[in-house]
Amino acid sequence: MEKLESATLGGGCFWCLEAVYSRLDGVRSISPGYAGGKVQDPTYEQVCSGETGHAEVVQISFDPQKTSYETLLDWFWRCHDPTTLNRQGGDVGTQYRSVIFYQNELQKTEAYESKKNAGKSGMYVDPIVTEISALTDFYSAEDYHHDYYSNNSNAGYCTYIIQPKLEKLNLE
Repeated sequence: MEKLESATLGGGCFWCLEAVYSRLDGVRSISPGYAGGKVQDPTYEQVCSGETGHAEVVQISFDPQKTSYETLLDWFWRCHDPTTLNRQGGDVGTQYRSVIFYQNELQKTEAYESKKNAGKSGMYVDPIVTEISALTDFYSAEDYHHDYYSNNSNAGYCTYIIQPKLEKLNLE
């Protein structure tokens, strides 16, 4: 019987992260949503206001026999810019912050180690500003956000932002 684990990551727009992680071996499902804020059951509009404290995140269900939390973190560093505070490209605000929400002490340890290694890797000129915090609550986003790239690949954001990212990462 397959025992799945979960990872919760924020690196800008959750549509981008969902598109990246949905292409990785061992990932079983991805749920875009909101975490890290003070408002219960927030809506997309509330989170976009920047007033809730929530970040757009993806919650990834994965098979640890096929991929590891460490591998998911390696992809995390490659698929967004962890050196920009509260911003990814044209998406600006605390809801787009770079954040790893750990779910247990092992994930916490691995997250800090991964961040340290990414900082020493030479991939970035500027220091990494990624927040690492305990996951308290996760709120799934509205249905239309799920599988957004798959369902809207011809939409402007998908064509100009997500598709080039997938091509750059050799995932398209």
